[in-house]
Amino acid sequence: MPIPESSEQSRCSWCLGDADYIHYHDTQWGVPLHGDQALFEMLTLEGAQAGLSWLTILKKRANYRQAFDQFDIATVAGYDEHDIARLMADSGIVRNRLKIESTIKNARGIVDILDETGSFDSFLWQFVDHHPIVNHWQNLADVPAQTEQSRAMSRALKKRGFNFVGPTICYALMQSVGMVNDHLISCPRHGELARCHDQ
Repeated sequence: MPIPESSEQSRCSWCLGDADYIHYHDTQWGVPLHGDQALFEMLTLEGAQAGLSWLTILKKRANYRQAFDQFDIATVAGYDEHDIARLMADSGIVRNRLKIESTIKNARGIVDILDETGSFDSFLWQFVDHHPIVNHWQNLADVPAQTEQSRAMSRALKKRGFNFVGPTICYALMQSVGMVNDHLISCPRHGELARCHDQ
């Protein structure tokens, strides 16, 4: 549920100043996300952010979905050099060859996980025991860049050959898909999501 405009100053300060950012904060960030394809998308977008702002990636999100076949895992896993050349020519995404190749490599890693366990969703959520962690940060400076759980996730993914999955990227992923609730306690979304977790 979007936060009323009168509450804008109570929002986490990192999202203020851009309508797309505010909408993302109010409706998606910290909301538990499930589904192999949806999580593959977020893993890709978080990796694409490396060295850039999240707002830059957020504004390219629709282009990413189109460029990467709506993040269909099997389709992306089958990409070849022709697809890489197509993506490198696509101005709607970040044209970084290493990031593009890592998306394909990561899709192939997910295929292996699906073959072994049947669920990429379960593989990722195991690092928080399949239940969101609700933090109680008072200030933005208190929010960590990585945690024990994100470091464990990073190690597990790297062991399987994934790229752009360092512990900081993994923690950003955990925040974005609601594995952790890192809204500041002054933000209305903190309490709203915490109550949902308790139900």
